[in-house]
Amino acid sequence: MTIRVLLADDQTLVREAFAMLVESAADMQVVGQAATGREAVDLARARRADLVVMDIRMPDLDGIEATRRIAADDDLAGVKVLVLTTYDTDENIVDALRAGASGFLVKDTRPAELLDAIRTVAAGDALLSPGPTARLIERFLRSPAPSVAAGPECLSGREREVLTLVARGLNNTEIAEALGLSPLTAKTHVSRMMGKLEARDRAQLVIVAYESGLVAPGTL
Repeated sequence: MTIRVLLADDQTLVREAFAMLVESAADMQVVGQAATGREAVDLARARRADLVVMDIRMPDLDGIEATRRIAADDDLAGVKVLVLTTYDTDENIVDALRAGASGFLVKDTRPAELLDAIRTVAAGDALLSPGPTARLIERFLRSPAPSVAAGPECLSGREREVLTLVARGLNNTEIAEALGLSPLTAKTHVSRMMGKLEARDRAQLVIVAYESGLVAPGTL
């Protein structure tokens, strides 16, 4: 299946460079380029994008608000958002995740990692890997805001174990290995948790794990 990618960045050279890279992948297609957040929302709908690579700082409408509008639009329910960040200086990443982004990547990421990130987010699989990503979330998750309709108290003991591993960046196969389960069983647990917590994707599972204290900053 071809992943239909929309690129949103106010810098033309950045968009063009990303477009060349994405088009070089046999399983991806660039279906549009947006210079503003408002244009990104409009094009996501008009071009039937599967995934938006979204810069945060853009004119007219920033990437966080654009992400929020995409996530809140029932007609765009299948659209994933992968947010761009400058990592050390961009403190809006958690707001972006709360707004509905499915993950983020660093602007100076290596080309192969960008393509892998697009595939990962488009598939709805592991979004946040251990190390720098988890530390960034720990650093800025200081002002809890409701992200899901319920907390982990509604989960079974096994589901809480799975949620902890999701928050630590493990994908379904790694969770299965860690808990002695089959990958299908691990995937089922994740899907059930999303239903119970009314979470849009794994990124929101990570947020609720931190906000509830199930995973504490500094433990990764």
